[in-house]
Amino acid sequence: MSVFGKLFGAGGGKAGKGGPTPQEAIQRLRDTEEMLSKKQEFLEKKIEQELTAAKKHGTKNKRAALQALKRKKRYEKQLAQIDGTLSTIEFQREALENANTNTEVLKNMGYAAKAMKAAHDNMDIDKVDELMQDIADQQELAEEISTAISKPVGFGEEFDEDELMAELEELEQEELDKNLLEISGPETVPLPNVPSIALPSKPAKKKEEE
Repeated sequence: MSVFGKLFGAGGGKAGKGGPTPQEAIQRLRDTEEMLSKKQEFLEKKIEQELTAAKKHGTKNKRAALQALKRKKRYEKQLAQIDGTLSTIEFQREALENANTNTEVLKNMGYAAKAMKAAHDNMDIDKVDELMQDIADQQELAEEISTAISKPVGFGEEFDEDELMAELEELEQEELDKNLLEISGPETVPLPNVPSIALPSKPAKKKEEE
């Protein structure tokens, strides 16, 4: 029997079927932890009180001081026991929380697996392959159509390559002849000589009298 089976009585047939849910068990453990924590606080206060009483009586009343110290020791022993119990309960609670988390995770994964299986039930691998082949064929056809559309169409566009080359060479020769003529230039016409006699200078204007 597992630790949780022993703790929650899941070993018997009736207990196993009607046992507490993980959430209920976790909540009960938390309640127990809270109760023990309050008990801890109570014992710590009692220990402090007994220590104060022992100091107060001191050598004046040794009997009362010793009784206070004995009570203090009992409280400390109870406090240590509660510390150990809290550690055990905390371990059980954390283990149960982890187990509950794992259960929920597996449950959700199983739910997702069923959904995926249901989605794949409507799929046939042969049909998938056939569909992908159809898509590839349509893409190839689309490329062929695009190529055909992009080609220029019209009548009388079949020309003789030799005739075109001959015409091009003729145009190049004409351009070359034109450039040669521009380099040699037309005949130069002589310009008239500059006169050697100095021209009379323009008389200066007389200043107007004020």
